[in-house]
Amino acid sequence: MENTFEKIRHFDENEIEFWYARELQPVLQYAKWANFNKVIETAKIACKISGHEVFDHFAEVGKKVEMPTKPKKNADQIGFAEVGKTKIKTKTILDYKLSRYACYLIVMNGDPRKKIIAEGQTYFAVKTRQQEFEELYNQLSENEKRLFIRGDIKQKNMLLAESARNAGVITPLEFAIFQDSGYKGLYNGLTAKDIAKRKGISEDDEILDYMGSEELAANLFRITQTEGKLKKENITNKREANKIHYEVGKTVRKAIKEIGGTMPEELPTPKESTKELEKKIKKSIKK
Repeated sequence: MENTFEKIRHFDENEIEFWYARELQPVLQYAKWANFNKVIETAKIACKISGHEVFDHFAEVGKKVEMPTKPKKNADQIGFAEVGKTKIKTKTILDYKLSRYACYLIVMNGDPRKKIIAEGQTYFAVKTRQQEFEELYNQLSENEKRLFIRGDIKQKNMLLAESARNAGVITPLEFAIFQDSGYKGLYNGLTAKDIAKRKGISEDDEILDYMGSEELAANLFRITQTEGKLKKENITNKREANKIHYEVGKTVRKAIKEIGGTMPEELPTPKESTKELEKKIKKSIKK
């Protein structure tokens, strides 16, 4: 694993290490640049709200690639013989010189179902001091904390969905029931629809986008513990999966009560969704 990332590592004239995004793309098993670039853009947002200068870690560079042109054909000759030599044109495409921190953010925002992504997360996390991020987190504003946790939830929900499918939760309706089971346990019987109504948002809105950092953290714990329990117990029955999700949610609620915390449904609803916050940060990055 380590050799995989070390092989594509470069050093500049000051012996500072960096990676090229175009070389990292195939290693992380992204076939299309457009899909990989979406992950890079998300990583830029994380970099911005971490208090780092985006261009210090994601330096845009132009990469020249050869584009051979088709040789001309002579229609008067049998078999359309080539006339002249094939010309080679060069085209400049976007690339990035990535710092180790940038690579860390990219793999943390990549598809967690890919084995190489999981390996990359371990590699760059070990190399990048986690203590620094913990200290940094405490310095973040409430909205910045919301974005960090919301991004983590997106990752962990993908893993939870996969574990749920393995347990027999297949159709959209079955998955909605599975999700509601977890919410009912954590929110004292409230479904996602009930929570949305309580927050005063549309049923089409994602309720997780309208949660503060404390409420998001409780849901993150619910998600990770349910996913782990489904895997550990090798659950293959959707009813059992629903039951486990409910019990985990209820256990998290009980823990909040025991430490004297505020019940999740009683926590305030932020005025801005995390999607709106992301849009603002994207605009500031462009400027």
